[in-house]
Amino acid sequence: MIDHEYNVEIEWMNTRKGKMYSPELHNVTENKTNEIEVATPTQFPGGIPHTWSPEHLFTSAVSSCLMTTFLAVAEHSKLNFKSFKCKSKGILDKVDGRFAMREIQLFPEVILEDETQIEKAKKVLDKAKKAYLISNSVKSEVNMFPKISILQKEMVL
Repeated sequence: MIDHEYNVEIEWMNTRKGKMYSPELHNVTENKTNEIEVATPTQFPGGIPHTWSPEHLFTSAVSSCLMTTFLAVAEHSKLNFKSFKCKSKGILDKVDGRFAMREIQLFPEVILEDETQIEKAKKVLDKAKKAYLISNSVKSEVNMFPKISILQKEMVL
């Protein structure tokens, strides 16, 4: 059995805002901090605008895990792609009388240079959706709406 640990520390700052960081991500050599301010979202009383909320972080965990899993599967499958990006939406709702993230919607977009890679790109996205561990770890319904495009090459005359 393999155990992996990911340490995060959080500290209250003021009002409904705190900061979080991971001691294992601190870059002492470059003296870079990895702090992220986190607060109650604006949809709730006392919410703070323009600040990451637990709901944003939850949604981004699902989306970023799809990306990293896609990258690993694409490399293993030798998929040649030009870019990957993914918009995501977390939908908070009352489930059985309690607030919960009911659904995460993912909108990945893969841009290819060659249309012969379209079927392979679809398979890679499907494998990534089935394999990524954050989605396998949450109760929320996760739905993916992929888009695969071919890079448009402009010709200069």
